Amino acid sequence: MAIEVRPATQFGDVKAVVGPKRPDANVCWCLSYRIPSKQNLELRGPERGELVRQLTGQDPPPGVLAYDGGEVVGWAAVHPRADTSFARNRKIPHVDDLDVWSVWCIRVRPGHRGRGISHQLLKGAVDFARSYGAPAIEGYPVDNQGHHVDLTMAYVGTRKLFEEAGFIMVSGTDSVLNGFPRVLMRLDLQ
Repeated sequence: MAIEVRPATQFGDVKAVVGPKRPDANVCWCLSYRIPSKQNLELRGPERGELVRQLTGQDPPPGVLAYDGGEVVGWAAVHPRADTSFARNRKIPHVDDLDVWSVWCIRVRPGHRGRGISHQLLKGAVDFARSYGAPAIEGYPVDNQGHHVDLTMAYVGTRKLFEEAGFIMVSGTDSVLNGFPRVLMRLDLQ
């Protein structure tokens, strides 16, 4: 069956991919780059999920979801950079004043990995940003040069994944994740 990528408007589906097994757990919920650091640190347990529930009702929603038939199998966080912590991030530079969108988390559920779903999610994130008139979209993946990236840190994607989607590296960054430098990749959408 073909993978379909749709806007993340269904809270239950977002929860299935990025939510915790226990409602009181303090997992990321893909909020660490989406909201200001202070708010991210203050939100605890169920409050995190409630904020994500609110975000799925907003326009634009907080990202895209991949479906295999009726089953949700993946997630990509994508939003205007100005509304994320990347707008103020000191380690990841701004290359210009363009109102770019950012894609910062790509996650495929266990049991569905190794089937190219991350590629479909990145393509879906690009299409989503384009549908909202984004002039360009950026990602901040690791430049792992083919070395293994720990799955818990692989959520940012790899330089190769972004290059295969047509992104080009426009800048290095001062950010390091899992021992690998992160790079700023961009795809012009106009």
